[in-house]
Amino acid sequence: GVIMMPSYVNIGARVGAGTMVDTWATVGSCAQIGRNVHLSGGVGIGGVLEPPQAAPVIVGDECFIGSRCIVAEGARVDEGAVLGAGAVLTGSVPVIESWSGEEVARGHVPAWTVAVAATRQRTYPGGTFGMPCVLLIKQLNEGERHDKAQLNDILREHGATL
Repeated sequence: GVIMMPSYVNIGARVGAGTMVDTWATVGSCAQIGRNVHLSGGVGIGGVLEPPQAAPVIVGDECFIGSRCIVAEGARVDEGAVLGAGAVLTGSVPVIESWSGEEVARGHVPAWTVAVAATRQRTYPGGTFGMPCVLLIKQLNEGERHDKAQLNDILREHGATL
């Protein structure tokens, strides 16, 4: 793989063969990054050294993590998934299917999906607020890979950017 400077891979992190850690990306302690992953510029992959029972971030093989994404607190991105620019995924962030409107997980982007940052409205005593979530906008065929231009077309089709 390739780690572009001034990126940083912390103690105990595992980065698979063929993976690209782009400029200003950080891989935290004990995070597990699969093979042939692209961590775009400025990506932050959270780490965990303590407590020992805390879950690490896991990014599966063949994933693409867009610029300035944050993946932390035991979040998981399964094989072949794409996370669009600026998304924040923690263990508690809801993941919602755009085609059903249903929450399918928290902190877990399923394999072979394209996901982007989104908000959903929640009403509290103090008002209505847009709470962060991750929106699944496309189900890829297993093994389907896109170059960045193709990914941009998919995201533009859904009004998002990478």
